[in-house]
Amino acid sequence: MSVLWRVRSRLRPPAQRAVIPFLWKVKYFSSGKESAESNPVTPMLRHLTYKIKATGPITVAEYMKEVLTNPAKGYYVHQDMIGERGDFITSPEISQIFGEVFSQLGSVLENCDISVHLVEVSHKLSEIQALTLADETVALQHDAESPVYMKGITKSGIPISWYRNLQDVPQGYSFYLAHEFFDALPVHKFQKTPQGWREVFVDIDPQDSDKLRFVLAPSSTPAETFIQPTETRDHVEVCPDAGVIIQILSERIEDSGGAALIADYGHDGTKTDTLRGFYGHKLHDVLTAPGTADLTADVDFSYLRRMTQGKVASLGPIQQYNFLKNMGIDVRLKVLLDNSSDTATRQQLIRGYDMLMNPKNMGERFNFFALLPHHRLSGGSTCQSKSLPSLVAGFGELVWK
Repeated sequence: MSVLWRVRSRLRPPAQRAVIPFLWKVKYFSSGKESAESNPVTPMLRHLTYKIKATGPITVAEYMKEVLTNPAKGYYVHQDMIGERGDFITSPEISQIFGEVFSQLGSVLENCDISVHLVEVSHKLSEIQALTLADETVALQHDAESPVYMKGITKSGIPISWYRNLQDVPQGYSFYLAHEFFDALPVHKFQKTPQGWREVFVDIDPQDSDKLRFVLAPSSTPAETFIQPTETRDHVEVCPDAGVIIQILSERIEDSGGAALIADYGHDGTKTDTLRGFYGHKLHDVLTAPGTADLTADVDFSYLRRMTQGKVASLGPIQQYNFLKNMGIDVRLKVLLDNSSDTATRQQLIRGYDMLMNPKNMGERFNFFALLPHHRLSGGSTCQSKSLPSLVAGFGELVWK
């Protein structure tokens, strides 16, 4: 059995480029709060301006992919992004309780032959993961040319491997965990106009060659096929890469069993313009100083559900507040508080709990979404549901017996 944890990585499907006429319409969208400081000319900005001058305006998806994962200048490849001194912090860093409520998985897997497989393109993040997880008494094996570019043993004696692509992970009965992963995948943005849907592109500002701007394509583009014919919103973000990954996960779960749990900021097909940047834990204009800030867009869980193509059942999205409550976070907090006499530790536990559960913080902003075999649900019938047909941890109210 394998446990796969995907962290801020991405697959690389073949790029698509449309041939677009030269007339572009300027369009402005919310992109965070632009810094009052001058816009620095970063190496990534210089790279993008050269690229746009050579080939024309680029899609928002191509812009995100370059900014985040370019091997030479990408944000995830070279920046120290996590923690108080970084640009964002995730739930496991906020409180130990978050990880501990998932320790119940250990009881399910205790009689299994377990291995851990991490899909990670960021060299810096893989180093952090190795320091946290690997047994320092056992030397890590490195092979930059292999699909498995790093191997080791965890502190609990479990084999652990690092990959760049999901396709390279061995198939088999697996549990897939994706925490704040899908929101970092590149999205195509579309705006409804009197002439129909038009894709949003990134171009050089003609008034300042060291600045970028959003423009609308003058005609239809190939990516427009991802928009549902029944779409009623006037602005839509679509992530084809997420669809590819969901299809791969669905096929693997259908063939080999297991399940997938996706935790991320998102919505169920209701939001519009969600692309934003973060620098130093504050909103940052997505077109300013590219390569120095994190870019993210809310996950459209309704799109992920469609991309399963009925091969697996899906549950959610369910808000983090409800999911963690169903997982017993209140009971775990009480145990930790009862066993701690240190005032500072108790206050830290309470602050972390509030950050995770308070609707004004992460309680309602974060969502959980699951994929599992149809036979896992009662009756074995096809199910694509936000409700609970049978007991699945986290997606139904916790009942003590």
